[in-house]
Amino acid sequence: MSSKHRKPLRENVAVITGASSGIGAAIALRLGREGMTLVLTARREERLREVAAEAGKNGARTLVIPADLSQPTERVRMLAEAEAHFGQVDILINNAGFGWYGYYSRMPWQIAVEMMRVNMEAAAHLSHLALPSMLARQQGHILMIGSIAGDVPSQGIALYSASKGFLDTLSTALQRECAGSGVWVSNIKPGPVHSEFFPNVRNAEGSRHIPVEQFAVPANRVAEKAWRTLQRPRRRAYVPGIFALAPWVELSLGWLMDRIGPLLLRRTDQPNSDTGSGSRDDATGDGG
Repeated sequence: MSSKHRKPLRENVAVITGASSGIGAAIALRLGREGMTLVLTARREERLREVAAEAGKNGARTLVIPADLSQPTERVRMLAEAEAHFGQVDILINNAGFGWYGYYSRMPWQIAVEMMRVNMEAAAHLSHLALPSMLARQQGHILMIGSIAGDVPSQGIALYSASKGFLDTLSTALQRECAGSGVWVSNIKPGPVHSEFFPNVRNAEGSRHIPVEQFAVPANRVAEKAWRTLQRPRRRAYVPGIFALAPWVELSLGWLMDRIGPLLLRRTDQPNSDTGSGSRDDATGDGG
């Protein structure tokens, strides 16, 4: 479908996962300013309703669907409810995810399993559910909220980095499959973002400091990039834009990370901590 025949973005129905806080909430408010119809999902219903009320002040129609996206049946239910309520889903924003910081060898396996289910499986499953309808209509957009951690695998966030690398590979392959169909698949790749991740790590581990925290950007910068990507689709977009150099940094300076990375993690590790710490708030991008 030619772009000139597409309906205006403000008439689209957008599903935003992990919309209760962080990047997801910021995207909901940004799209709400455009008067779009929003389906907000995460585990925390009260927080979702607060975001929906704020987005509604700008005329956005909203539907709150609490769901635990680590569960396949919850994903199917959520998307079916959204389609039943509004007729179709035009935009799917796969933002739900969480981070964990510490040595991978100390990461409780149940947390690892949950991370893979939320950060990777949920995005793949929801995309698989939404794509056939989008392709049939020759219109739609799937946004993955990834991270530069997928380009620069880092100490302390081994599985988180792997999950973001998965999203990058999946979105690139899907975009190639959808080329010329009128459907876009994009990956927004922020660096560290101000969210609940860093405070939760400090609360869990006292004075633990994560090195990248000092470089964190506001979540609304990611939301603005998401909006611009919906307006002018592209395969991937970095926040800030300078991070587009991240893949080249890994290729050319990976040897430096090999040397200093273990030292940085060792400095932040708590002597009496066996588990590390993390955040499950369904708002991804937290740990960069």
